[in-house]
Amino acid sequence: MLFGGLECDAFCKEKILHRVLRNVNSQLLVVRPDLNMAAFEDVTDEEMKSGNGMHFNIHYYKTTTPSAGMPVAFSVQVEDKSYYMCCEKECGKMIVRFREGEVPKEIPGESNVIFFKKTFTSCSSRAFKFEYSLEQGMFLAFEEEGCLRKLILKKLSREDEVDETMKISF
Repeated sequence: MLFGGLECDAFCKEKILHRVLRNVNSQLLVVRPDLNMAAFEDVTDEEMKSGNGMHFNIHYYKTTTPSAGMPVAFSVQVEDKSYYMCCEKECGKMIVRFREGEVPKEIPGESNVIFFKKTFTSCSSRAFKFEYSLEQGMFLAFEEEGCLRKLILKKLSREDEVDETMKISF
């Protein structure tokens, strides 16, 4: 779509990778639809084989603005249902949610399901951070909440800051 001679942001699904996502402590990200949340957990080999809520589909999109990072969306299968990750504002705070359904094949403009995949640091090419597409400086991260390491959105105070809670590898 042309707008004043410039192309608007548009995302078109290019490929899908199937991966488990790990935090800095090598814990796996597990989706709990009954609690409408995801947390990084220690997972047994037996739980890993079932794969319930752990094997993510990372949907890569083509974009008209590649400088922002590689646009991706996340989905996961739990039992016989598919869930996609999105962010929603609740009580003035951005919350990571998992909604039942599929990730769209094409996204004509902005979307609350798109994250920009960026290398975590220049010396760790196998670790990444994921910036929320609708709010610059907000990244997926984990936060200790009791015995849980909950998936959240977290604001970086400085662009050059290295925050280990945002480090995700697969």
